[in-house]
Amino acid sequence: EFQTFQHYFKRINLRIALTMATEEPTVIVNKNKKYRKDKPWDTDDIDHWKMEEFKPGDMKSHLLEESSFATLFPKYREKYLQQVWPNVVSALKEHGIHALLDLIEGSMTVKTTRKTWDPYMIVKARDVIKLLARSVPFEQAKRVLQDEMTSDIIKIGNVTRNKERFVKRRQRLVGPNGNTLKALELLTECYIKVQGSTVAALGPYKGIKQVRNIVMDTMNNIHPIYNIKILMTKKELMKDPTLKEESWDRFLPKFKKKNVQTKKPKNQNTKKKYTPFPPPQQPSKVDLQLESGEYFMKEHEKKQRKQEEKAQKQEGKVAEKAEKKKQAFVAPKEESVIRNNAEEPPSSAVDIENLKRKLKKRKLSSVAIEKQPEAPVENDDEATKPKKKKKRKIESEKEETSVPGTEVAGEEVAKKKKKKAASESESSAPKEKKKKKKVAGPE
Repeated sequence: EFQTFQHYFKRINLRIALTMATEEPTVIVNKNKKYRKDKPWDTDDIDHWKMEEFKPGDMKSHLLEESSFATLFPKYREKYLQQVWPNVVSALKEHGIHALLDLIEGSMTVKTTRKTWDPYMIVKARDVIKLLARSVPFEQAKRVLQDEMTSDIIKIGNVTRNKERFVKRRQRLVGPNGNTLKALELLTECYIKVQGSTVAALGPYKGIKQVRNIVMDTMNNIHPIYNIKILMTKKELMKDPTLKEESWDRFLPKFKKKNVQTKKPKNQNTKKKYTPFPPPQQPSKVDLQLESGEYFMKEHEKKQRKQEEKAQKQEGKVAEKAEKKKQAFVAPKEESVIRNNAEEPPSSAVDIENLKRKLKKRKLSSVAIEKQPEAPVENDDEATKPKKKKKRKIESEKEETSVPGTEVAGEEVAKKKKKKAASESESSAPKEKKKKKKVAGPE
């Protein structure tokens, strides 16, 4: 029996070996693609992301239950909504949706009806009334009813706590005269409305995603101009079909973050060098009293000592206050007068004796002029004129002598005046002789 079994197993092994030699080697298949089969109808021409249009005849029966959405609106939108509401009702009626406006509660409601032929249109109608409540005009809001359009309301109020910072960043998103917002609308092909603490966006799905990223980056202190530059470069690269399957990272601009500290921290803790030894032990209160001798003093002596220290401090403060009061009565320093004549050096001290001599000389010269004999003149007017001139000259001389000047200037003035007096006396002597002769003739 054993031999028969052994012979039987040999035959089986031979058959297995023959089959293994004749069969082709089996290919190892991935478990994920085990049940996948070729799809001859799936070609490269088919766009899998294309949304097919939903037509009225596509839904065979009506909706079994009614679904509705309601939103509140601010009071400042009441007047506009009253004007536009007939257009809203007519636009939604085409899709079999009923719209209600309640001015008492301040709410808008949309409901499905038995005539609704698109089940997703109620969600689109909800987006329309939300956009109308966020100050979006109806001409833009009704575009959401299209299949390739969507909307998004981005909340930006909770990003920053500081109100001033929030206002600055929101204004940065709008830009000067709304230029930044217009640039974003052109690049993303979306309508953007910044209102209060929200940003309402309306457009294609891809553009809405870009708008949300840019808005959140702006509120997180990243300037929108950086994202605008990236979008512009991408738009140019899309035109080139050769770069369709390549990475665009090498073409996109890269911006480095700069953390510039506007204010330095007040308390800068400088780290001390590590030392294994502990710091020296500071003296205790008792040790300080022993050093000063206060430990051995009695209580009344300690009180007396404290009073003396207090009195010394008070005296020092009183003296400081008195000095401050005195400073108010101190006269300010006067600035030195700058002379016009640069040739004459300013004299610090005036010689009184020299001035006295000059005054005496001038007085003698004036007395000599007054003592000269006056000839009788027929016309009174002629006699009076020279006297007035002399008086004026004398007065001017006195005024000049009263002003303290330098020694050199005074001597020159005195010499000039002496020459003038001598010339006048010489000219007056022959005139007097002629007049005497004329008078003596008739006698």
